[in-house]
Amino acid sequence: MILRVNDPVRIGTEELAGGRLLGWAEWGPQDGAPVLLSPGAATSRHLGFGDEVVDGLGVRLISFDRPGLGASSPLPGRTFGDFAEDIRAFCARRGLDRPLMVGNSQGAPFALACAAAGVVGALAVVSGADEVAEPRFADALPDDLRGLVDLAVSDPAAAEKVFAGFSAQAMWDMVMSHSPACDLAVYRQPDFAAAYRRALDEAFVQGAAAGYARDTALAMGRWGIALSDIAVPVDLWYGEKDTSHSPDLGAGLTARIPGAVRHLVPDAGGSVLWTHAGQVLSTLLAHAPTA
Repeated sequence: MILRVNDPVRIGTEELAGGRLLGWAEWGPQDGAPVLLSPGAATSRHLGFGDEVVDGLGVRLISFDRPGLGASSPLPGRTFGDFAEDIRAFCARRGLDRPLMVGNSQGAPFALACAAAGVVGALAVVSGADEVAEPRFADALPDDLRGLVDLAVSDPAAAEKVFAGFSAQAMWDMVMSHSPACDLAVYRQPDFAAAYRRALDEAFVQGAAAGYARDTALAMGRWGIALSDIAVPVDLWYGEKDTSHSPDLGAGLTARIPGAVRHLVPDAGGSVLWTHAGQVLSTLLAHAPTA
């Protein structure tokens, strides 16, 4: 599958309370159904998905830089709830009411926080990072990862210092060395690789300590998100060959969210967001309220 990876058609920043900036980028028709994107680890607003389907589906895809990444101002000590409130403020300023949302990879818990806070009307979690600090995963993680998770739980500030040593190149190398062949066939396509590398470079432009480190400490620690209180439709998408996002391919995470539906995609890995964008968006759009 050859993927189209286009630059955003609109891009900018939104000023939040206190003068902080929230970076955003958009694809698709400006009058389309708004679908927010909380992107994966260490990537910026510039890496969207579904370029081949957003216009046909009438989707206005809006991606964000989380605080301290890309064009968004840092917010030391921030929480998942702080991100949900940032998105609530953005939606209020743009008159978006309760839009649909997609959370990919490490962006998933941030999107789940938006769903739990009632900011969005429906959610698709795609190759979502799981709450690996849950005790049930204690024996399912490699020793090196287990050590980082334990540190994120016991001393989040110390974990942030560890993650502050990461770089765009280190992230690229990690993804390329730990992904199955079905994902590498996507990631190594020249257009995709160029877009992905650009998004990584932009995400680290303020330094890992400004955003990525806090993101990762939050994602690897105990989330504190009231998943059982989520009252909107949630679909979770995992490739059956995904080796990195959830030890049980989202089975336990799905069970913790009322009414959530898990979709397992055969012969796919962690790149489902790009290889199955049409299915993900069509299923999400079916949850949109009708006039």
